[in-house]
Amino acid sequence: MKIIIINGPNLNLLGKREPEVYGSQTFEDYFETLKIKFPQMELLYFQSNIEGELITKIQDVGFSFDGIILNAGAYTHTSVGIGDVIKAITTPVIEVHISNTFSRESFRHQSYISGNAKGVILGFGLKSYELALLSFL
Repeated sequence: MKIIIINGPNLNLLGKREPEVYGSQTFEDYFETLKIKFPQMELLYFQSNIEGELITKIQDVGFSFDGIILNAGAYTHTSVGIGDVIKAITTPVIEVHISNTFSRESFRHQSYISGNAKGVILGFGLKSYELALLSFL
């Protein structure tokens, strides 16, 4: 089973950015933990701060992978383009957020991804990614 985790803007700052919200672990370190926990899966990881690069990556894998776990960061709430590409592909997408977006600013309550995703997991810290992986088993 081939799964890619795609992270959007500022998620490269995990471990440094607002540790009270996002924790103190880098995503790269956490990703190594996921690979150990899920040896039956081929896990890949991609991160970009650029909306178009995220869309291109989703297009590249969206017809050949078994699953996409997407944390589009702030683009979740602003990008019609990312919402459209999720609708256009055949690979199932799980939308993930580290924090509970509904307990934060009101603009974070809107998602252009959720309506086209297989499911949404939020508010469980980095464990949200693990829960998303379990959904593909």
